[in-house]
Formats: sequence, C-alpha cells, structure tokens
Amino acid sequence: MKKIMILAGVFAVTMAQAQQRMTPELLWKLGRVSAETITPDGKSVIYGVSYPNVEENNSERNLYAIPVAGGQATQLTSSKGSESVVHIDKATGNVVYLHKGQLWQLAGGKGAPKQLTNVEGGLSNVRFSPDGKHLLFSREVEVKKMHSTDIYPELKKSNAYVYDDLNYRHWDTWEEGKFQHIFFASYNNGQLGTPVDLMKGEPFDAPQKPFGGKEDVIWSPDSKAILYVSKKKFGKDYAVSTNTDIYRYDITSGKTTNLTEGNMGYDTHPTYSADGSKLAWLAMDEDGNEADQNELIVLDTKSGKKHNLTKDWDETINGFEWNNDGSKIWFVAPTKGTIQVYEIALPKNLEKFTAKGIRQVTKGQFDVNGIAGQAGNNLIVSRNDMNRAPELYRLDTKSGQLTQLTKVNDEVYDKLAKSKVEPRTTKASDGKDLFSWVVYPPDFDPNKKYPTLLYCQGGPQSALTQFYSYRWNLQLIAAQGYIVVAPNRRGMPGHGEEWNRQISGDWGGQPIRDYLSAIDDVAKESYVDKDRLGAIGASYGGYSVFMLAGLHEGRFKTFIAHDGLFDMRSWYGTTEEMFFANNELKGPYWETKSPQSYKEYNPIELANKWDTPILIVQGGQDFRVGIEQGLQAFQLAQLKGIKSRLLYLPDENHWVLQPQNAMVWQREFFKWLDETLDKKAN
Repeated sequence: MKKIMILAGVFAVTMAQAQQRMTPELLWKLGRVSAETITPDGKSVIYGVSYPNVEENNSERNLYAIPVAGGQATQLTSSKGSESVVHIDKATGNVVYLHKGQLWQLAGGKGAPKQLTNVEGGLSNVRFSPDGKHLLFSREVEVKKMHSTDIYPELKKSNAYVYDDLNYRHWDTWEEGKFQHIFFASYNNGQLGTPVDLMKGEPFDAPQKPFGGKEDVIWSPDSKAILYVSKKKFGKDYAVSTNTDIYRYDITSGKTTNLTEGNMGYDTHPTYSADGSKLAWLAMDEDGNEADQNELIVLDTKSGKKHNLTKDWDETINGFEWNNDGSKIWFVAPTKGTIQVYEIALPKNLEKFTAKGIRQVTKGQFDVNGIAGQAGNNLIVSRNDMNRAPELYRLDTKSGQLTQLTKVNDEVYDKLAKSKVEPRTTKASDGKDLFSWVVYPPDFDPNKKYPTLLYCQGGPQSALTQFYSYRWNLQLIAAQGYIVVAPNRRGMPGHGEEWNRQISGDWGGQPIRDYLSAIDDVAKESYVDKDRLGAIGASYGGYSVFMLAGLHEGRFKTFIAHDGLFDMRSWYGTTEEMFFANNELKGPYWETKSPQSYKEYNPIELANKWDTPILIVQGGQDFRVGIEQGLQAFQLAQLKGIKSRLLYLPDENHWVLQPQNAMVWQREFFKWLDETLDKKAN
C-alpha cells in the first residue's frame, strides 16, 4: 500500500511538471468575464468578455448570452471596441447596448445591430426610465475656468493652470474646471429631447470621480425621480471629506432633496426594491474614513423611517442586491480570507431585525466577488480563486451549491498546472491569531528548498482574499518556482471591525510586526530556503517593503516596491485625497496626533540601515503616491551603492493598465528575482 502511495505521488508530480505553467504571456491571453444582466424572463445571463491584445496594446470586449440552466454561450456582438448593456425590452426581447458612446439595438437579442442614436459628444452611464419614456446619462460640463486660454482668451498658445484651492489634481488627472453631471431627456426610438442638467452650475461630480459609474445613479420605479450620489463639496472641503450623499431629483418640479443628510461618511449604491416601497444603500458613519464599516441601510419610503440592518454585525459589506419580490437582500462581504454571499430575510417590522438574522449562504476557499441578480430560485454570481480567473456561476441560495455557467478560460486551465493554496494561522507578536494564505509552486516537493516571497498587500484596508489579479498574480509568481506567503495583517477586513481599524495611525507598528511574524513562522519549514527570502508589494505594500528594508535585520535578500510611500512628509504634501492622509496618519505632520507616523514609522528615517537589493517601480501619472516617492527611494539606494533598479512607467497611474507596459512590468519583476534570489541555484 505504501509503495502504491509513493508511486501515486510521483505520478502527480510528473503530471504537474508535464502540464503548462502560468506565464505573463498566457495570463494576458485570458478572457476577463463580467456579468451584465439577466434577461427579463430569467432564462439567460448576458455578460461581457474582454480580451487584451498585447500586440495592439488595447483590449476588445464583446457581449455573450448563456442559459441560466447551463449550455452553450451565444456571442451577441462583434464590433471593434467595447459594449455594455443598457436595457432589455420585456415584450420584444430587444437588447439596447452602448458602443462608442451611442446606443445600438439587437432585435430580439440577435441579428445585425442597428444604431439608434448619434448624439454629439456621446453618452455614458445610460439608464432608461422604467416606463421607457426618458433616459438619463452623464456628461462633463465646464463650470469653472482654470486653464489660461479660458481666463485669457487672447493668449491662445499659452498652456497654464491657475488654482486658488485644492483639489487641483486627483488620481491621474489635473483639474480643468470640468465636472461630470447627470442629464435626463425624453426618448423615443433613438430620438432624444432637450437634455436637462440636474446639477446645472454646480462644481460637483456625479457619478463620483474617479471610479463612480452607473451604480451612482438610478431611476425610481415610478419613473418620476432620479437618485444620484455626489460629494457636494469643492476645493479643500472636497479633499478632506468622504461625505457623499444620495440626492433625489423630481423630474417634474426640478426639486432636489438630500435623502441622507446628517450621515457624515460615504452614502453609496442606492437601490430600490421592485415595488419601490423600500430603498437600500450602503453607508459609512465617519467623515474622512474611507475604510469605515460599510453598513446596510433600508428606508421605508412610505413612513420615511431608516433602519440600519447591520449595526450589530462585525464586518463590512462590499455590495448587495434585492431579491425579485423585495422580501430579501443578498450581499457579499469579506470573511476570513475569502468573500462570501450572505442573506437577509426582511421581517415585517424592520426595527426588530438583528445580526442573528444574517445567514451565510456560501462557504469555501474562493471569492464570490459580485452578484448579477436573481434567476428563479438562484443567483447568478461571479466566482474566482487564486488559481482561476472569474467566471459566472449559478448559486442555489438554499443549499449554497455553485454550478459553473461560463467556461471562457477552461481550455487554458485544463492544461495548466495549479498551485496548492493553503490557509495558515500564526501567532502574531501580540499573541493574536494571524491568518495567511500560502501559495506553493505547482510541482511542490517538500523535500526540496524553495525561495519564498512575503506578499505585502496595499490598501491599507483592502481585504486579502482568494483574489485573482492580472498583475500581482500569486498563481503566476508561484508558477515560476516561488512559495508566496500572503498574510491578512492588521487593517484587513474579514476579521472583525477592531482588526480592520488597528492599522490607522500605526502603519509602521503592529502591521509590520504581523508581516515579520508570518514570514518567520513559514521560514521554520524545512522546504523554505531562509537564504532566499524576498518581500514584495505595492502602495501600502510598497511602503511596507520600504519599512522592511530598514528593519528586517538580514531576513530578506531582495525587495520589490511598486508606488510605495517613502517619505511621509513629502507624501502628505503631494497626495490628493487628504481625507485618507489625515485619517491614516492622524493629521498633518505639523500637528499630527500620531507623531510616530512621520518619525519611526517613516521609511526615510531608516535610510541609514538600507543594505539590500531593491527594485523600485513608479508610475508617472500616479497622483495618489507621487513620483517623488519612488525617485527618492531609488536615489538613496544608488548613492549607498546598493544594487537597485528603477522601472519608471510615465503613462501609468497607481496601476499598470496598458498590456505592453504590464508585460514589461512582469518581465522586469521576474528578471529581478532571478538576479537577486537565483531560484535555480538549488
């Protein structure tokens, strides 16, 4: 029997070696699946698949339909560019979608597309009113003059900006005095009436910048009002606040009402129940805290009473959906290194609801990262794990069973050697349990020794779950022969609100000790080569790498930091979302309540201890973590004679979005590890 088991193990390793391994080139051939909507009859799901084109340095996204019951997918669109569904007519099945800023139609959901609109400047974030008589859309309008040619029309060849206030730049864009506004217009078979600006003359954005979309603006079920999310603040007030509100605009009277006045944090994702009797949204209490607990609020539209359904629930919500008859709400939330689906069955008296009424629907080593909607007794959800990119699944909400619907990348994964991913619990330096994911090479052999990388997550309050990234892809890293340790250190959702809050004002304290506890624990294993350890990360993860470079005491042989914060004083003086800086560092450097944020928790203060090879990556259009951060770190390493390299991406922001730049990023990433860890040495 023992001999058979040994042979089986040898066979498994041989099969893993014979299978293909994930490479950067293969990763950028995967189709990226995202749900659009469920057809009104509940029989089909429409979804999009985006394929990156590395050669052309762009991507192509088309629409597909697949039966909810399972079966063959049908391609609906094939035009060059990207399409997104706007509306499906219940009576005819006609599918109206947005392509290159115009509305197009597929009669009965098939056949040749017909262009419906030809609106100058195009449309975005389009929604049809439930009665089909109007549509809303967003468009940029100039509200303030900030460019020199607007201020001094006679100086037509000038190129200057004049600012009297913050927020003069945001994410990757300089402020030009233009703001995204919501419009509505009558609609009849492709013909639009005169658009009405809901926010005429207001220097505010809706949807929110930089990432807001259709989720920020909806119609009321009776088609008489539009609800939209906006942070109605300007300049410094905008930069230091997270106080968005949900506004109701009456299309007949033109009157605007603030539905969430008095709540000082984020109010987002307004969504009506089907009959319009209830309105739900997500809310954070604290102004300035973007990582505050996201709670689920339900408004009874008849009585006007608001109910916080998750006030005594110790986690945060990512997103939610009503069921078709308004009796339940399903939501997704991080929990213990994963993202799962939960259910709330609404009682008649919402005041009596407690967290005991929240039921976890799914369980497993995977993420359910989105809910497309309800189809009969099932939900259609997006699911992924560290070995597989997102695909759509049918979820039985009673049993929690998931059945795969789309199989866009199955052909690739069927030939691919997978990584073993294991949960691991370590005792942190303060005695608390620290959860980590450990990802092993596909042909892992415990009798060998492997170079091992500590993965430092950004955020700093982003959940580290069973995510699948197209840059920080742990499957890809492990496939090159590395063990990856990914700790859920202090600050990450999914382990209770207290754990989530413990990072603010303590960036260089317990969270860094958590990282060291995790890597020290794994390094005790015989298969970990302690002479070939590295630390890698971006954003707060890049900051973590810079901190570790000054206090690791010889643990690591190499570092990689992407868009990391190196000097907290200069970072505070150049970043744009000041609410984030104020909350996380507990105020500006001249009056902080947490002085260690700018002293012992400041990587630049540890410069004299740097002595280890480091690759530094910096985006030229990153205004969240400005270019001076990466340049200062690189200059330090160079002047100290440390082996170092700067990968500068002038056209990229806090991320790397262009396919060829991403390919360069990954090739330089692994080249650096080869040079400094020599993974083939053993």
